[in-house]
Amino acid sequence: MSHSSYNRRGFLRTAAGATVAVSAAALAGSLPAAASQGGGRLVPQNQIGIQLYSVRDKVSQLGFRAVFEELSRIGYREIEFAGYTQSTSILGRQITVPEIAQLLKDFGLKAVGSHVGLNNFRTNLQAELDNAEILGLKHIGTANAPTNVNTVAGYQAAAEEFNRIGAAAAERGLKFYQHNHAGEFAFATDRPDVRLYDVFFDNTDPDLVYLEMDVYWAYVGQYRFPGFEPADYITRAPHRYPLLHLKDGDENPANPNGYDIVEFGAGDLPYDRFLKRVNGRGRYHGIWEQDTAPATLPNPPGSFAAALRSYQALSELRG
Repeated sequence: MSHSSYNRRGFLRTAAGATVAVSAAALAGSLPAAASQGGGRLVPQNQIGIQLYSVRDKVSQLGFRAVFEELSRIGYREIEFAGYTQSTSILGRQITVPEIAQLLKDFGLKAVGSHVGLNNFRTNLQAELDNAEILGLKHIGTANAPTNVNTVAGYQAAAEEFNRIGAAAAERGLKFYQHNHAGEFAFATDRPDVRLYDVFFDNTDPDLVYLEMDVYWAYVGQYRFPGFEPADYITRAPHRYPLLHLKDGDENPANPNGYDIVEFGAGDLPYDRFLKRVNGRGRYHGIWEQDTAPATLPNPPGSFAAALRSYQALSELRG
């Protein structure tokens, strides 16, 4: 079926074939009234976003149109990209970035960020910034570590590279950001008293390089490399953290990371405490992400069902 002939009935048939055993509509009907009426939310409804990597199977199977339609119906209003193709096509050819931008408008969605490989910025910087402008992005970044050279000098050199890319982005009115994993919180191999994230934080220009804290990976970093509180970085410089990845983890001592990645609300990361500390210290976009392979998700199966349950849990967070 071509994207041009995609309709709601066709979407539901395809989604059912993709093993969404319980319809998202039925689950959405279970949202409490308070979740739809506002008041005291730790993450404002119009700032609940989704990293598309979380539903990567659906993007590949169904295309952006069907995915945007379903995410909008669930209640998501913001999107962070994980590439602009993910094997999707339209009318037998590769979908274009302007066509993706039009689909966002069609379904009332706003693109707030995009993960791009660091090498793309090195080799194709202006084209990546062009894409960001077409999509109406205010932020564009990378989920790559600053460098694999885990020394103080290595991270200082990486900071300078990020400053250069950030300057080019700033000239186009964009904020360039880095998304952390756990490794950035390790200690330098040549200075076991120096945390690599601190080197990067202190040597990047705060007006040119921004940070997207993945809260789950920050707590994994705390577990593996103790001695810091994730929220402290945000309260220290709230303007540097316009985006947060709100990914949940369930404590598991058998996991070397200390936690298993789970749907939002199914874990025990201290989100109430964390979000209360950072709330009001600069506006952030709360972006749900789940790295887990979609095929392994619990019943009801499927990444759309996980997306809806996580949206519900985020909506229910109150200050």
